[in-house]
Amino acid sequence: MRTTVGWQADRPGAALRRVSFERRDLRADDVAVRVDYCGVCHTDLHAIGALAETGDARLVPGHEFTGVVTAIGPEVTRFSVGDAVAVGNIVDSCGGCAMCRAGQENFCAEFPTLTYGGTDRRDGSTTLGAYSREYVVRDLFAYPLPAGLDPAAAAPLLCAGITVWEPLRALGVGPGTRVAVAGLGGLGHLAVKLAVALGADTTVISRSADKADDARRLGAHDLIVSSDQRQMAAARNRFDVLIDTIAVPHELGPYLGLVAMDGTLSQLGQLAPVTVETMDLLVGRKKLSSAGSGGRPATAAMLEFCAQHNVAADIELVPSSRVNEALSRLERNDVRYRFVLDLSDLA
Repeated sequence: MRTTVGWQADRPGAALRRVSFERRDLRADDVAVRVDYCGVCHTDLHAIGALAETGDARLVPGHEFTGVVTAIGPEVTRFSVGDAVAVGNIVDSCGGCAMCRAGQENFCAEFPTLTYGGTDRRDGSTTLGAYSREYVVRDLFAYPLPAGLDPAAAAPLLCAGITVWEPLRALGVGPGTRVAVAGLGGLGHLAVKLAVALGADTTVISRSADKADDARRLGAHDLIVSSDQRQMAAARNRFDVLIDTIAVPHELGPYLGLVAMDGTLSQLGQLAPVTVETMDLLVGRKKLSSAGSGGRPATAAMLEFCAQHNVAADIELVPSSRVNEALSRLERNDVRYRFVLDLSDLA
């Protein structure tokens, strides 16, 4: 076994504490990665809060990270020691179902193995995440980090980035497409950057005009204030694609009203039951969809696209020793737009 150091949650409400723990020895198709930067995701907050329900006694969060390969298994040919890599929230899948064969390992019929809180497919152990100095991962689920990407700002691409990239590409967003992004947070700001880079006419929808300057800086062409009924009415049936990244419960009807005929609202932020009036879909043949994470081909393509178009997250980089402060501020939405932990202080 390999010993590393990381930040562990033991129970809801308690501060994460620095601990030593063991990683597996490298299998033939594994790479060991020195974790340099790991994004802090709302999923981490949810997982820590759910500890009492799951009964888990040990949780090391973190599922969007970049680092450097420090060792490889004997069958690994894709990487060498010293290579810069990125790893997301999926670290294995069955590889044989229809979804996996289609390159959509995120929809694996046997459920993908998650970077933390998942079940290892070979030994049944619980996976421990990347709020740590080292991670051991199957080589197929590590991605070369393009040289043009800053490794700290690239870390959130492996979760927030791929989550918005998936529907943008699936819905054919490109030049001439009219795209709206509802919510300008960790997901939303990357949706704006990627939509603009794809050539779309991009608009931000926000509860107030406070983020107008940020929206323009990110490349958006317009901002609609969702609490202004005149602005919402003027934008009715305007957008081919609406990416909804709002994380709290909200009515979809007003946003479906902004979708054009045969357009799509892709709901990404609120992972909970929603209620939809059929008439909001019927009038205009509108579609309601969703997406989550991405498969290996899409993740690799996204990283290359981001390097070519200089797209990365807007981050606040903090030493990992301030992880509890970062989680507390994230819970208050006090970040623009993504915290990233610098794990070098665990050396």
